[in-house]
Amino acid sequence: MTTQALHEIVLVAYPGAQQAALHGMADLFAVADERARTHFDRHGPLLRVTTIAEDRRPATAPAVIILPPALSGSPVPETMGGLLAWMRTCHTNGTILAAVCAGTFLLAATGLLDGRPATTHWQSAERLRALYPTIRVDPDRLLVDDGDILTVAGVMSWPDLGLRLIEKLLGPAVMAETARDLLIDPPRRDQRHYRQFVPVLTHGDRAILAVQHWLRTDAAREASVAEMSRVSALGERTFLRRFRRATGIAPREYAQHLRVERARDLLETTVLSLDRIAWEVGYQDVGAFKKLFLRLTGLSPAEYRERFIVRPTS
Repeated sequence: MTTQALHEIVLVAYPGAQQAALHGMADLFAVADERARTHFDRHGPLLRVTTIAEDRRPATAPAVIILPPALSGSPVPETMGGLLAWMRTCHTNGTILAAVCAGTFLLAATGLLDGRPATTHWQSAERLRALYPTIRVDPDRLLVDDGDILTVAGVMSWPDLGLRLIEKLLGPAVMAETARDLLIDPPRRDQRHYRQFVPVLTHGDRAILAVQHWLRTDAAREASVAEMSRVSALGERTFLRRFRRATGIAPREYAQHLRVERARDLLETTVLSLDRIAWEVGYQDVGAFKKLFLRLTGLSPAEYRERFIVRPTS
């Protein structure tokens, strides 16, 4: 709900927290406060930002607590029991909790994300799932706003979080004015645009590994499950079971991811037509290719090329 009360925002500078995010969010909220004073015709502040060390916690519950990202791995929750307990108490008293990238691991350690949706960087999603299996991790989404708990995915997605919090605290008009002043887009929702397919190659199943390597050759451009099974020298049912166990996904889905990764590369680095790119990655039906590309990346091929094409420098 939009109000004109003073909102206290606490940024937690835990050991290893990214300094750029701490300073950047403080600046973002300062700009928003200035815009809000004009918008609401107020002389006093509407946002007050405090940066604290993890062991220097204020006595009263703020409106928002934010855990920034880290550049050197996830923070270690076991060393911050006092911070976690304080966050749980504040949340009980109505504080909004928010985390960026690796900060989600620290937020998860409070137990407050159990049974709830959250996101983190797509490369860390499986580790978050393994450590906290009750959290509904969604690696496709860049920002998950679950009301009183927000998470965003990448190290540089803190502007998305900041703008969303500004919208929640001060309204969409102030958020839009802040975004325009700073020349940044309103909060994004999807990290499929950026996520790369990273196949698992360390499982130790040599028959499946042979298929994975073969799938990257021209001969496998339109490979069927039966052909994959022949390459593996396994019966089809055995192949299907072992492939999923080794890679975590079905063979057909794996091949689709490889084809879309190849298409992304061609869209970024060539001027080939969409029909030619579809054919190059194994699709005779360009319509089917477009649907698959949209499902896996969140963008149409044309939108993807416009956003990510590598333009030559003059």
